[in-house]
Amino acid sequence: MMKTLLLVRHAKSAWDDPSLSDFERSLTERGKSDAKEMAKRLEEKSIKIDAFVSSSAKRAKKTAKLFMKELEEDSKKLALLPSLYEASVKDFYDVVEMLNDKEKTVALFAHNPGITEFVNALDCSPVYTMPTCSVYAVTVKTKHWKDFREAKKEFLFFDYPKNEE
Repeated sequence: MMKTLLLVRHAKSAWDDPSLSDFERSLTERGKSDAKEMAKRLEEKSIKIDAFVSSSAKRAKKTAKLFMKELEEDSKKLALLPSLYEASVKDFYDVVEMLNDKEKTVALFAHNPGITEFVNALDCSPVYTMPTCSVYAVTVKTKHWKDFREAKKEFLFFDYPKNEE
């Protein structure tokens, strides 16, 4: 049995309003178009996502919602988790290990530096950094998400908006 985990860094966000907290920062126009573009690329790869899990920070949540809109997914498939904001590697493992086993493919939307640290902790194919709106995908040989940490993982692909194929 295989599971697929897509790790997505939120799209480009704005720093232009100093009155907003980091948590409340929104996406730039480029961020919005990048999110649509990256969702299209997943569609071209015939990846069907069963669940969307996002940091509850505005920019991550908006990125997830743009992916879902582009992929014509029901917004009820989105779970917001405050623990994915400023998440440590352990936080990421905790989130993945509590996913529902019915869900074969899950997209997780979060932030740097945690998402890059988590990707590199997987020991599949290290990346220097996860650029905004990048997608890092691994397949996991397991029936149960709770066994994720110990399960054999295989690098599937790494893609980001400025990556010209």
